[in-house]
Amino acid sequence: MSSPVPNPVSRPTVAEAYAACEALTKEAARNFSYGIRLLPPEKRGALSAVYALARHLDDIGDGDLPPEEKLAGLAQVRAEVNNLGAGSSDPMYVALDDAARRFPIPLEAFIELADGVESDVHGTTYDTFDDMVGYCRLVAGTIGRLSLGIFGTEQAASDRAAPAIADALGVALQQTNILRDVREDLLGGRIYLPAQELKAAGIELAVDASGRLGGPPTALLGYLRSSAQRAEEWYEQGTVLLDLLDRRSAACCGAMAGIYLRLNRRIKNDPAAVLDRRLALPGWQKAVVAARSLAGRPETSAA
Repeated sequence: MSSPVPNPVSRPTVAEAYAACEALTKEAARNFSYGIRLLPPEKRGALSAVYALARHLDDIGDGDLPPEEKLAGLAQVRAEVNNLGAGSSDPMYVALDDAARRFPIPLEAFIELADGVESDVHGTTYDTFDDMVGYCRLVAGTIGRLSLGIFGTEQAASDRAAPAIADALGVALQQTNILRDVREDLLGGRIYLPAQELKAAGIELAVDASGRLGGPPTALLGYLRSSAQRAEEWYEQGTVLLDLLDRRSAACCGAMAGIYLRLNRRIKNDPAAVLDRRLALPGWQKAVVAARSLAGRPETSAA
């Protein structure tokens, strides 16, 4: 699959590269864009560059190419990241190279993210909750740590626990993703929920002729509800990060986390909502969450 940011024949300027990444983010980041737009320009551009490459990796994993071509695409990303600044003409690498010079971005997290996507290509399943959390750390905890490199303040930099807190917030968001997309993932041949937990609950996931997820309904709804409650405990750990950030970074982080936390609460309160569709918040609710975060009143799991 081609990069989400088109490869020009000639190398773009840094300004052009950032503009391309920001345009992609505005168009494709349905939830994250509400937070990213709250950042000052320099940080907004850097986080858009991070999003562009993360999106590219995600598109490789979710695309229609044969597995061997997906693996080759992931290998190419690893090579580009390891040789960042070597002259790539792709806007996302040009922008990321500049961002990494300005901010302490842990570029090795992209390698971990590629490893997580590779597990998707191989169709890896997870026996225990800890196994699933390991996957969440690769595909979402990494985003938390990459973002922290851009958000970072002196307080965050001096707190050795900050990367682990950012990682926990990413794991929280990914748990919500898994619960929201359980039907869609099953239709795509993927199951992320822990096999041992499903077996213990007497659940065998299946989609019926009408397209509705079941297996059996009462047990499944109870399991989804309790899983959303467990995810909320990870939000409690992760949203501590907001106290370590400057106002605009905290607003950005709070908006992104708040949108997913609202989704998580909807699943906890009405798990049947994910059985026949992909749950999403309307735009006005996302805007409210972003506005509250900018005003210093972010959504938290204790709300």
